[in-house]
Order: sequence, then structure tokens, then C-alpha cells
Amino acid sequence: MHASKGDRLVRHGRVVGQHDHVVEVVEVLGPEGNPPYRVRAENGHESIMSPGPDCQVKHKDEQPK
Repeated sequence: MHASKGDRLVRHGRVVGQHDHVVEVVEVLGPEGNPPYRVRAENGHESIMSPGPDCQVKHKDEQPK
């Protein structure tokens, strides 16, 4: 998994009725775009994340403007 600053990480819900969780990558801490990432949620909370297989990267050039 490779991400850049400004990309979004989408963690898909694991059970019926659970919504996807979307965060923005604010800093790449691993080499060459690899995890871990410092991410910011919509509510402003920041954390360090190493995405698992239930996550998808939405690159900033793929996002609608």
C-alpha cells in the first residue's frame, strides 16, 4: 500500500450497518509512501495508522473536485 499527503484512506465497515470510516493522510511516516501514516478524521482527531486489508487508498488525483 502506497499513499501520499492529501490522499484518503477508506476503512470499510466489517458488519452490516457499519459505515465506512474515511481519514485524510497528513504525513507519511514510512519509506517511499509505505505505512505508517499520520491521519486526520473529519472531526479533527489525528492518529497514527497502519492500514489493514480492509482499507483502500483513494489518491488525491482520483477524488472528485
